[in-house]
Amino acid sequence: MQIKRAIETIPGGMMLVPLFLGALCHTFSPQAGAYFGSFTNGLISGTVPILAVWFFCMGASIRLDAAALVLRKSGTLVLTKIATAWVVAFVAAQFFPDNAVGTGLLSGLSVLAIVAAMDMTNGGLYASIMQQYGTSEEAGAFVLMSVESGPLVTMIILGTSGLASFQPQVFVGAVLPMLIGFVLGNLDKELRVFFTRAIHTLIPFFAFALGNTINLAVIVDTGFTGLLLGVGVIVVTGLPLILADRLIGGGDGTAGIAASSTAGAAVATPALIAEMAPQFKAAAPAATALVAASVIVTSVLVPVITALYARAMRGAPEEQADLETDEALAEPDISAG
Repeated sequence: MQIKRAIETIPGGMMLVPLFLGALCHTFSPQAGAYFGSFTNGLISGTVPILAVWFFCMGASIRLDAAALVLRKSGTLVLTKIATAWVVAFVAAQFFPDNAVGTGLLSGLSVLAIVAAMDMTNGGLYASIMQQYGTSEEAGAFVLMSVESGPLVTMIILGTSGLASFQPQVFVGAVLPMLIGFVLGNLDKELRVFFTRAIHTLIPFFAFALGNTINLAVIVDTGFTGLLLGVGVIVVTGLPLILADRLIGGGDGTAGIAASSTAGAAVATPALIAEMAPQFKAAAPAATALVAASVIVTSVLVPVITALYARAMRGAPEEQADLETDEALAEPDISAG
């Protein structure tokens, strides 16, 4: 049976399918973890420890030398995405409460959901798009995007915009596993390779545990809002990213569009923030469902929009390659002169 291949035909499938299965478990048997106990309960309720290991492995995968080579491009995109999310959080705080909107067209929407969906880019999606429509340096910018993974950036945005307060040791605790992994991965190449292999393996495990915090009724209630949030992420973050890529990053804006997605890892952010800031606990289940919807929407739309934009700016990849070949043939050979 080609189970893995079938799951991967779904955008973000390795995250979203286990998430949905976990939601099914929680909806129809919310006490399953307590009933079975032991290791089964660990899989069902172990979101934080599983994610801690995942963040450690993510840190180990970040190469210091590779990050330095693409600092201008990736730094521009990452900082622009974070700054945009901060501005949106500040504005949204004037209209939305700490808890999710209870009823109406925007049911389930909260500042937590908006920030979590906007402040983290899907690095794998970005890299695959830019390998086709950009340069190797642009594709390599996904390396620094790994820094966005985890709740730290969201904590900084919520904290500096006055929406939440966190003790200093909580900030340290949120980033320490990734920092330790980063140090070890750069001190020893073999350790980097060893820990990096676990990144994709752990995704379905923490996704299933996350799903076990969601009631499927919440997903149904937030369906339209999730679609709206995904489109909003592309529009609201995409425009500043295009401008930043053109004016600072030295590109034509294609990398900006490619970076206007929601990372799969962002699905974990609401639950983790709620652990550290109890005022967000009520909003976390709906926010998790909304961010999951945004992952799907952006995973489908961003590649299409990027392709259309790139073709408008540069022509189709095949046409561009033919043009470069023709220009090379037309240039006179002056090396012998």
